[in-house]
Amino acid sequence: MARPTAGTFDPFYQQRYIDAATGTSIAELIANHSDGLIDFINAIPEEKAEYSYADGKWTVKQLLQHIIDTERIFAYRALCISRNEPFPLPGFDEDSYAANAPATHRTLASLKEEFALVRQSTDILLTSFTEEQLNRRGVTSNYIITVNALCFIIFGHIIHHKTILQERYL
Repeated sequence: MARPTAGTFDPFYQQRYIDAATGTSIAELIANHSDGLIDFINAIPEEKAEYSYADGKWTVKQLLQHIIDTERIFAYRALCISRNEPFPLPGFDEDSYAANAPATHRTLASLKEEFALVRQSTDILLTSFTEEQLNRRGVTSNYIITVNALCFIIFGHIIHHKTILQERYL
């Protein structure tokens, strides 16, 4: 597997997510990022759970719920396309998901546990894909995308939010 190339994903994802994920294979993506991302999330102090850096911005718990929800959506998209889903997959409204997620009623510890389990589950899914499946194309949010590109986007999205957490929350 090589890094995603133009035409295999919506250009929106290039700088924001794909460029942030280092590696040229699923094994490298996992080795370069998985444990470090789980460790980073687990190190978030409890006293920051309800912190928001500005009015109208998500709290740490809401941001973590967003990361979890989005990873599940991207993994679902990868699964669907890998299995030759013939229908376009819809986009999603992250603000609507956040408004309807139970993050405010959960503990930071439960969100950390869920994050680690979702990460591990996603890694197992990604390692199950064959080269043929990684190259399959589907449509999400009205753009053609490959399973390979989704693998990079999954990691890049978390890395993007890790940077935001480091710069604005912690």
